[in-house]
Amino acid sequence: MEQAEFNRGLLAFIGTSPTPFHAVANAAALLREAGFREIDNGCSEALNSGQRYFTTHNGSSIIAWVMGKAAPAQSGIRMVGAHTDSPCLMIKPQPELTTAGYFQLGIEVYGGALLNPWFDRDLSIAGRVVYRDTGSGQLHQTLIDFKKPVAAIPSLAIHLDRDANTARTVNPQINLPPLLFPLAEGRYKTFRDLLVGEQLSGVGATGVEVVDYELSLYDTQPPALVGLHDDFIASARLDNLLSCYTGIQALLNADDSVTSLLVCSDHEEVGSGSASGARGPLLQSVLHSMIPEQAQRVAAIARSLMISADNAHGVHPNYIDKHDLNHGPILNRGPVIKVNSSQRYATNSITSALFRRWCAEENVPVQSFVTRADMGCGSTIGPITATEIGVPTLDVGVPTFAMHSIRELAGSEDGFGLFKVLRAFYRHRDALTITVSK
Repeated sequence: MEQAEFNRGLLAFIGTSPTPFHAVANAAALLREAGFREIDNGCSEALNSGQRYFTTHNGSSIIAWVMGKAAPAQSGIRMVGAHTDSPCLMIKPQPELTTAGYFQLGIEVYGGALLNPWFDRDLSIAGRVVYRDTGSGQLHQTLIDFKKPVAAIPSLAIHLDRDANTARTVNPQINLPPLLFPLAEGRYKTFRDLLVGEQLSGVGATGVEVVDYELSLYDTQPPALVGLHDDFIASARLDNLLSCYTGIQALLNADDSVTSLLVCSDHEEVGSGSASGARGPLLQSVLHSMIPEQAQRVAAIARSLMISADNAHGVHPNYIDKHDLNHGPILNRGPVIKVNSSQRYATNSITSALFRRWCAEENVPVQSFVTRADMGCGSTIGPITATEIGVPTLDVGVPTFAMHSIRELAGSEDGFGLFKVLRAFYRHRDALTITVSK
Protein backbone atom coordinates (compact mmCIF):
# COMPACT_ATOMS: atom_id res chain seq x y z
CA MET A 1 0.00 0.00 0.00
CA GLU A 2 1.30 3.45 -0.96
CA GLN A 3 0.65 6.71 0.88
CA ALA A 4 -1.82 8.04 -1.70
CA GLU A 5 -3.91 4.86 -1.50
CA PHE A 6 -3.80 4.92 2.28
CA ASN A 7 -4.98 8.52 2.43
CA ARG A 8 -7.82 7.91 -0.05
CA GLY A 9 -9.05 5.07 2.12
CA LEU A 10 -8.68 7.17 5.28
CA LEU A 11 -10.71 10.06 3.87
CA ALA A 12 -13.44 7.69 2.67
CA PHE A 13 -13.59 5.92 6.04
CA ILE A 14 -13.90 9.12 8.04
CA GLY A 15 -16.31 10.69 5.57
CA THR A 16 -18.75 7.77 5.88
CA SER A 17 -18.37 7.46 9.66
CA PRO A 18 -20.20 10.43 11.20
CA THR A 19 -20.82 8.51 14.46
CA PRO A 20 -19.15 5.64 16.37
CA PHE A 21 -21.97 3.36 15.16
CA HIS A 22 -21.13 4.09 11.53
CA ALA A 23 -17.40 3.76 12.20
CA VAL A 24 -17.85 0.28 13.66
CA ALA A 25 -20.14 -0.76 10.80
CA ASN A 26 -17.54 0.40 8.28
CA ALA A 27 -14.72 -1.30 10.19
CA ALA A 28 -16.69 -4.55 10.29
CA ALA A 29 -17.24 -4.37 6.53
CA LEU A 30 -13.49 -3.98 5.91
CA LEU A 31 -12.74 -6.91 8.21
CA ARG A 32 -15.36 -9.19 6.62
CA GLU A 33 -14.03 -8.40 3.17
CA ALA A 34 -10.56 -9.44 4.35
CA GLY A 35 -11.79 -12.78 5.69
CA PHE A 36 -12.31 -11.98 9.38
CA ARG A 37 -15.23 -13.91 10.89
CA GLU A 38 -17.66 -12.19 13.24
CA ILE A 39 -18.39 -14.06 16.45
CA ASP A 40 -20.56 -13.42 19.49
CA ASN A 41 -18.36 -12.24 22.32
CA GLY A 42 -20.30 -14.46 24.70
CA CYS A 43 -19.82 -17.64 22.70
CA SER A 44 -17.65 -20.48 23.95
CA GLU A 45 -16.47 -21.87 20.62
CA ALA A 46 -12.80 -22.79 20.27
CA LEU A 47 -10.67 -20.20 18.48
CA ASN A 48 -8.32 -21.81 15.99
CA SER A 49 -4.75 -20.73 15.33
CA GLY A 50 -4.24 -19.00 12.01
CA GLN A 51 -7.84 -17.76 11.94
CA ARG A 52 -9.14 -14.19 12.04
CA TYR A 53 -12.06 -12.99 14.15
CA PHE A 54 -13.87 -9.87 15.28
CA THR A 55 -16.67 -8.99 17.68
CA THR A 56 -18.59 -5.81 18.41
CA HIS A 57 -20.27 -4.36 21.48
CA ASN A 58 -23.24 -1.99 21.50
CA GLY A 59 -22.55 -1.29 17.83
CA SER A 60 -19.99 1.35 18.85
CA SER A 61 -16.93 -0.70 19.89
CA ILE A 62 -15.07 -3.42 18.01
CA ILE A 63 -12.23 -5.86 18.65
CA ALA A 64 -10.52 -7.81 15.87
CA TRP A 65 -7.69 -10.28 16.18
CA VAL A 66 -5.54 -12.84 14.43
CA MET A 67 -4.95 -16.06 16.36
CA GLY A 68 -1.27 -16.68 15.77
CA LYS A 69 0.32 -20.07 15.31
CA ALA A 70 2.80 -19.38 18.11
CA ALA A 71 1.38 -19.85 21.62
CA PRO A 72 0.48 -16.42 23.09
CA ALA A 73 1.92 -17.48 26.46
CA GLN A 74 5.32 -17.65 24.75
CA SER A 75 5.13 -14.95 22.08
CA GLY A 76 2.73 -12.48 23.72
CA ILE A 77 -0.06 -10.55 22.00
CA ARG A 78 0.56 -7.49 19.85
CA MET A 79 -2.26 -5.08 20.78
CA VAL A 80 -3.25 -1.71 19.37
CA GLY A 81 -5.97 0.42 20.97
CA ALA A 82 -7.92 3.43 19.72
CA HIS A 83 -11.35 4.98 20.25
CA THR A 84 -14.35 5.48 17.99
CA ASP A 85 -15.95 8.55 19.58
CA SER A 86 -15.29 12.25 19.04
CA PRO A 87 -16.57 15.41 20.76
CA CYS A 88 -19.84 16.52 19.21
CA LEU A 89 -23.32 17.91 19.84
CA MET A 90 -25.87 15.24 20.83
CA ILE A 91 -29.60 15.73 20.35
CA LYS A 92 -31.66 15.57 23.55
CA PRO A 93 -34.51 13.03 24.00
CA GLN A 94 -37.21 15.71 23.88
CA PRO A 95 -35.43 18.32 21.80
CA GLU A 96 -38.24 20.38 20.27
CA LEU A 97 -37.77 24.14 20.68
CA THR A 98 -39.95 26.70 18.95
CA THR A 99 -38.64 30.23 19.27
CA ALA A 100 -39.34 33.32 17.15
CA GLY A 101 -40.96 31.25 14.42
CA TYR A 102 -38.28 28.57 14.05
CA PHE A 103 -38.12 24.85 14.82
CA GLN A 104 -34.91 24.13 16.74
CA LEU A 105 -33.36 21.19 18.60
CA GLY A 106 -32.07 21.12 22.16
CA ILE A 107 -28.57 19.67 22.38
CA GLU A 108 -26.00 18.62 24.95
CA VAL A 109 -22.25 18.71 24.46
CA TYR A 110 -20.49 15.36 24.28
CA GLY A 111 -16.85 15.44 25.39
CA GLY A 112 -14.52 18.41 25.48
CA ALA A 113 -15.66 20.05 22.25
CA LEU A 114 -14.43 23.38 20.95
CA LEU A 115 -17.78 25.13 20.60
CA ASN A 116 -17.12 28.23 18.48
CA PRO A 117 -16.30 26.27 15.29
CA TRP A 118 -19.82 24.77 15.29
CA PHE A 119 -21.31 28.09 14.24
CA ASP A 120 -22.06 28.75 10.57
CA ARG A 121 -21.46 25.18 9.39
CA ASP A 122 -23.65 23.04 7.16
CA LEU A 123 -24.82 20.39 9.63
CA SER A 124 -26.46 17.02 9.24
CA ILE A 125 -27.76 14.39 11.69
CA ALA A 126 -26.70 10.75 12.10
CA GLY A 127 -26.71 7.95 14.64
CA ARG A 128 -28.79 5.04 15.88
CA VAL A 129 -32.59 4.90 16.12
CA VAL A 130 -34.69 2.30 17.93
CA TYR A 131 -38.20 2.02 16.52
CA ARG A 132 -41.32 -0.09 17.02
CA ASP A 133 -43.09 -1.74 14.14
CA THR A 134 -46.69 -0.72 14.83
CA GLY A 135 -47.99 -3.85 13.16
CA SER A 136 -45.96 -6.53 14.95
CA GLY A 137 -45.01 -4.51 18.02
CA GLN A 138 -41.39 -5.63 17.58
CA LEU A 139 -38.49 -3.32 18.41
CA HIS A 140 -35.77 -2.79 15.81
CA GLN A 141 -32.62 -0.70 15.60
CA THR A 142 -31.13 0.95 12.54
CA LEU A 143 -28.46 3.48 11.62
CA ILE A 144 -29.55 6.68 9.96
CA ASP A 145 -27.69 9.49 8.22
CA PHE A 146 -29.45 12.46 6.64
CA LYS A 147 -26.19 13.09 4.71
CA LYS A 148 -27.38 16.42 3.31
CA PRO A 149 -27.24 19.64 5.38
CA VAL A 150 -30.44 19.88 7.41
CA ALA A 151 -29.44 22.27 10.21
CA ALA A 152 -27.34 25.33 11.01
CA ILE A 153 -26.25 27.32 14.05
CA PRO A 154 -25.94 30.93 12.87
CA SER A 155 -23.56 33.30 14.61
CA LEU A 156 -24.85 36.50 16.15
CA ALA A 157 -23.89 39.42 13.87
CA ILE A 158 -21.06 41.57 15.17
CA HIS A 159 -23.36 44.62 14.94
CA LEU A 160 -25.31 43.14 17.87
CA ASP A 161 -22.24 42.18 19.88
CA ARG A 162 -19.34 44.58 19.41
CA ASP A 163 -17.21 42.55 21.83
CA ALA A 164 -17.61 39.35 19.83
CA ASN A 165 -13.93 39.17 18.85
CA THR A 166 -12.65 39.82 22.35
CA ALA A 167 -15.13 38.62 24.95
CA ARG A 168 -17.83 36.40 23.46
CA THR A 169 -18.53 33.17 25.35
CA VAL A 170 -20.76 30.30 24.30
CA ASN A 171 -23.59 29.04 26.48
CA PRO A 172 -24.49 25.66 24.92
CA GLN A 173 -28.01 25.63 26.36
CA ILE A 174 -28.85 29.03 24.91
CA ASN A 175 -26.54 29.62 21.93
CA LEU A 176 -26.19 26.20 20.28
CA PRO A 177 -29.69 24.86 19.48
CA PRO A 178 -29.60 24.42 15.68
CA LEU A 179 -32.27 25.68 13.31
CA LEU A 180 -34.06 23.06 11.20
CA PHE A 181 -36.91 24.91 9.48
CA PRO A 182 -39.37 27.80 9.84
CA LEU A 183 -42.49 26.89 11.77
CA ALA A 184 -44.59 28.18 8.87
CA GLU A 185 -43.51 25.10 6.96
CA GLY A 186 -45.67 23.15 9.40
CA ARG A 187 -44.93 19.64 8.13
CA TYR A 188 -43.59 18.12 11.36
CA LYS A 189 -44.72 18.87 14.89
CA THR A 190 -42.12 16.69 16.66
CA PHE A 191 -38.58 15.58 15.96
CA ARG A 192 -39.65 11.93 16.09
CA ASP A 193 -42.26 12.58 13.42
CA LEU A 194 -39.48 14.13 11.34
CA LEU A 195 -37.31 11.01 11.77
CA VAL A 196 -40.18 8.79 10.62
CA GLY A 197 -41.02 10.99 7.66
CA GLU A 198 -37.48 11.62 6.45
CA GLN A 199 -35.56 8.47 7.43
CA LEU A 200 -37.89 5.62 8.38
CA SER A 201 -40.76 5.85 5.89
CA GLY A 202 -41.27 2.47 4.29
CA VAL A 203 -39.31 0.58 6.95
CA GLY A 204 -42.29 -1.10 8.62
CA ALA A 205 -45.07 -2.90 6.77
CA THR A 206 -47.80 -0.96 8.57
CA GLY A 207 -45.88 1.91 10.09
CA VAL A 208 -43.19 2.73 12.66
CA GLU A 209 -42.90 4.66 15.89
CA VAL A 210 -39.58 6.03 17.12
CA VAL A 211 -38.98 4.75 20.64
CA ASP A 212 -35.54 6.24 21.30
CA TYR A 213 -32.32 7.34 19.62
CA GLU A 214 -28.69 8.34 19.99
CA LEU A 215 -28.20 11.05 17.38
CA SER A 216 -25.63 13.76 16.90
CA LEU A 217 -24.94 16.67 14.59
CA TYR A 218 -21.97 16.63 12.24
CA ASP A 219 -20.38 18.87 9.61
CA THR A 220 -21.19 17.80 6.05
CA GLN A 221 -18.00 19.28 4.58
CA PRO A 222 -16.10 16.17 3.47
CA PRO A 223 -12.53 15.32 4.51
CA ALA A 224 -9.95 16.77 2.15
CA LEU A 225 -6.27 17.04 1.39
CA VAL A 226 -5.28 20.71 1.72
CA GLY A 227 -2.08 22.70 1.37
CA LEU A 228 -0.06 23.75 -1.64
CA HIS A 229 1.17 20.20 -2.21
CA ASP A 230 -1.57 18.31 -0.35
CA ASP A 231 0.51 18.60 2.82
CA PHE A 232 -2.36 18.27 5.29
CA ILE A 233 -5.55 16.34 5.93
CA ALA A 234 -8.49 18.48 7.08
CA SER A 235 -11.44 16.59 8.53
CA ALA A 236 -13.82 16.12 11.38
CA ARG A 237 -13.14 13.23 13.77
CA LEU A 238 -9.43 12.81 12.98
CA ASP A 239 -9.31 12.31 16.75
CA ASN A 240 -9.57 9.38 16.72
CA LEU A 241 -10.88 7.74 13.55
CA LEU A 242 -7.46 8.30 11.99
CA SER A 243 -6.00 5.88 14.55
CA CYS A 244 -8.89 3.43 14.11
CA TYR A 245 -8.41 3.27 10.35
CA THR A 246 -4.63 3.05 10.69
CA GLY A 247 -4.96 0.16 13.14
CA ILE A 248 -7.43 -1.66 10.88
CA GLN A 249 -5.17 -1.39 7.86
CA ALA A 250 -2.18 -2.58 9.89
CA LEU A 251 -4.14 -5.58 11.21
CA LEU A 252 -5.30 -6.48 7.69
CA ASN A 253 -1.60 -6.76 6.82
CA ALA A 254 -0.70 -8.90 9.86
CA ASP A 255 0.47 -12.46 9.26
CA ASP A 256 -0.56 -15.43 11.41
CA SER A 257 2.81 -16.21 12.96
CA VAL A 258 1.96 -14.39 16.20
CA THR A 259 -1.30 -13.22 17.80
CA SER A 260 -2.32 -9.65 16.95
CA LEU A 261 -5.30 -7.63 18.23
CA LEU A 262 -6.97 -4.27 17.60
CA VAL A 263 -9.51 -2.76 19.99
CA CYS A 264 -11.46 0.40 19.11
CA SER A 265 -13.68 1.35 22.02
CA ASP A 266 -16.33 3.99 22.59
CA HIS A 267 -16.69 6.77 25.19
CA GLU A 268 -13.01 7.71 25.57
CA GLU A 269 -13.90 11.39 25.29
CA VAL A 270 -16.05 11.13 28.44
CA GLY A 271 -13.76 8.94 30.53
CA SER A 272 -14.30 5.43 29.06
CA GLY A 273 -16.62 4.50 31.92
CA SER A 274 -19.16 2.32 30.12
CA ALA A 275 -19.75 -1.28 29.08
CA SER A 276 -18.35 -0.44 25.64
CA GLY A 277 -15.56 1.80 26.93
CA ALA A 278 -11.98 0.93 27.83
CA ARG A 279 -12.98 0.64 31.51
CA GLY A 280 -15.58 -1.96 30.58
CA PRO A 281 -15.12 -5.75 30.28
CA LEU A 282 -14.90 -6.07 26.49
CA LEU A 283 -11.14 -6.54 26.06
CA GLN A 284 -10.88 -8.65 29.19
CA SER A 285 -13.63 -11.00 27.99
CA VAL A 286 -12.03 -11.43 24.58
CA LEU A 287 -8.70 -12.28 26.19
CA HIS A 288 -10.49 -14.88 28.31
CA SER A 289 -11.99 -16.40 25.16
CA MET A 290 -8.63 -16.40 23.40
CA ILE A 291 -6.75 -17.96 26.34
CA PRO A 292 -9.20 -19.69 28.72
CA GLU A 293 -6.55 -21.06 31.08
CA GLN A 294 -5.65 -18.39 33.65
CA ALA A 295 -1.96 -19.20 34.09
CA GLN A 296 -1.44 -19.17 30.32
CA ARG A 297 -3.38 -15.91 30.01
CA VAL A 298 -1.34 -14.21 32.73
CA ALA A 299 1.87 -15.34 31.05
CA ALA A 300 0.65 -14.08 27.68
CA ILE A 301 -0.30 -10.62 29.02
CA ALA A 302 3.10 -10.27 30.74
CA ARG A 303 4.78 -10.89 27.38
CA SER A 304 2.42 -8.64 25.41
CA LEU A 305 2.47 -4.96 24.45
CA MET A 306 -0.38 -2.49 23.96
CA ILE A 307 0.16 0.52 21.70
CA SER A 308 -2.50 3.10 22.55
CA ALA A 309 -2.90 5.23 19.41
CA ASP A 310 -4.52 8.63 19.91
CA ASN A 311 -3.70 11.98 18.35
CA ALA A 312 -1.02 14.27 19.81
CA HIS A 313 -0.86 18.06 19.93
CA GLY A 314 1.34 19.50 17.19
CA VAL A 315 3.25 22.72 17.87
CA HIS A 316 0.90 25.48 16.72
CA PRO A 317 2.94 28.26 15.04
CA ASN A 318 0.50 30.93 16.25
CA TYR A 319 0.57 29.75 19.87
CA ILE A 320 4.20 28.82 20.49
CA ASP A 321 3.94 29.69 24.19
CA LYS A 322 1.52 26.78 24.72
CA HIS A 323 4.19 24.17 23.99
CA ASP A 324 7.42 22.78 25.41
CA LEU A 325 9.51 23.28 22.29
CA ASN A 326 11.94 20.53 23.25
CA HIS A 327 9.03 18.11 23.00
CA GLY A 328 6.90 19.80 20.37
CA PRO A 329 5.81 17.57 17.46
CA ILE A 330 5.76 19.00 13.94
CA LEU A 331 3.24 17.81 11.36
CA ASN A 332 4.68 15.47 8.71
CA ARG A 333 7.73 14.61 10.79
CA GLY A 334 6.48 11.27 12.02
CA PRO A 335 4.33 9.71 14.75
CA VAL A 336 4.71 10.88 18.34
CA ILE A 337 5.54 9.04 21.56
CA LYS A 338 3.56 10.67 24.38
CA VAL A 339 5.12 10.83 27.85
CA ASN A 340 3.76 11.99 31.20
CA SER A 341 5.44 11.24 34.52
CA SER A 342 2.08 11.39 36.33
CA GLN A 343 0.86 8.48 34.22
CA ARG A 344 -1.65 10.41 32.14
CA TYR A 345 0.10 8.48 29.38
CA ALA A 346 1.25 4.89 29.93
CA THR A 347 4.63 5.14 28.16
CA ASN A 348 7.78 3.98 29.94
CA SER A 349 11.36 3.76 28.74
CA ILE A 350 11.08 0.11 27.70
CA THR A 351 7.86 0.43 25.70
CA SER A 352 9.13 3.66 24.16
CA ALA A 353 12.45 2.06 23.16
CA LEU A 354 10.66 -0.81 21.43
CA PHE A 355 8.53 1.62 19.42
CA ARG A 356 11.60 3.64 18.46
CA ARG A 357 13.24 0.42 17.26
CA TRP A 358 10.36 -0.38 14.91
CA CYS A 359 10.30 3.21 13.62
CA ALA A 360 14.00 2.93 12.80
CA GLU A 361 13.50 -0.41 11.06
CA GLU A 362 10.75 1.11 8.90
CA ASN A 363 12.67 4.36 8.25
CA VAL A 364 9.85 6.34 9.85
CA PRO A 365 10.88 9.43 11.86
CA VAL A 366 9.58 9.57 15.41
CA GLN A 367 8.95 12.49 17.79
CA SER A 368 8.21 13.01 21.48
CA PHE A 369 5.46 14.96 23.21
CA VAL A 370 5.51 16.19 26.80
CA THR A 371 3.18 18.95 27.92
CA ARG A 372 4.50 22.09 29.58
CA ALA A 373 5.23 21.64 33.29
CA ASP A 374 2.82 24.49 34.09
CA MET A 375 -0.11 23.03 32.13
CA GLY A 376 -2.45 20.10 32.64
CA CYS A 377 -2.25 16.98 30.52
CA GLY A 378 -5.02 15.01 28.86
CA SER A 379 -5.16 11.23 28.90
CA THR A 380 -6.07 8.24 26.71
CA ILE A 381 -7.18 4.63 26.93
CA GLY A 382 -3.51 3.72 27.47
CA PRO A 383 -3.34 4.13 31.26
CA ILE A 384 -6.84 2.66 31.62
CA THR A 385 -5.94 -0.47 29.66
CA ALA A 386 -2.64 -0.85 31.48
CA THR A 387 -4.48 -0.64 34.82
CA GLU A 388 -7.36 -2.94 33.89
CA ILE A 389 -5.37 -5.60 32.02
CA GLY A 390 -1.86 -5.26 33.42
CA VAL A 391 -0.30 -5.18 29.95
CA PRO A 392 2.85 -3.13 29.23
CA THR A 393 1.66 -0.08 27.30
CA LEU A 394 2.80 3.05 25.52
CA ASP A 395 0.92 6.01 24.09
CA VAL A 396 1.58 7.23 20.57
CA GLY A 397 -0.27 9.34 18.03
CA VAL A 398 -0.23 11.51 14.95
CA PRO A 399 0.43 15.23 15.58
CA THR A 400 -2.69 17.32 15.03
CA PHE A 401 -3.91 20.92 15.09
CA ALA A 402 -7.34 22.06 16.34
CA MET A 403 -7.97 18.89 18.33
CA HIS A 404 -11.64 18.60 19.39
CA SER A 405 -12.70 21.16 16.81
CA ILE A 406 -15.43 20.40 14.29
CA ARG A 407 -12.59 20.26 11.72
CA GLU A 408 -9.08 19.17 12.67
CA LEU A 409 -5.80 19.19 10.75
CA ALA A 410 -3.09 16.53 10.50
CA GLY A 411 -0.09 15.94 8.24
CA SER A 412 -0.78 13.88 5.13
CA GLU A 413 2.37 11.79 5.71
CA ASP A 414 2.01 10.90 9.39
CA GLY A 415 -0.93 8.49 9.29
CA PHE A 416 0.84 6.41 6.66
CA GLY A 417 4.04 6.48 8.72
CA LEU A 418 2.16 5.21 11.77
CA PHE A 419 0.56 2.51 9.60
CA LYS A 420 3.98 1.22 8.56
CA VAL A 421 5.17 1.02 12.16
CA LEU A 422 2.00 -0.73 13.38
CA ARG A 423 2.22 -3.16 10.47
CA ALA A 424 5.79 -3.98 11.48
CA PHE A 425 4.67 -4.35 15.10
CA TYR A 426 1.99 -6.87 14.13
CA ARG A 427 4.54 -8.85 12.13
CA HIS A 428 7.30 -8.68 14.75
CA ARG A 429 8.15 -12.19 15.95
CA ASP A 430 10.77 -11.47 18.59
CA ALA A 431 9.98 -11.12 22.29
CA LEU A 432 8.30 -7.84 23.24
CA THR A 433 10.86 -7.06 25.91
CA ILE A 434 14.41 -5.84 26.43
CA THR A 435 17.08 -8.06 27.99
CA VAL A 436 18.29 -6.94 31.41
CA SER A 437 22.04 -6.27 31.51
CA LYS A 438 23.99 -7.71 34.42
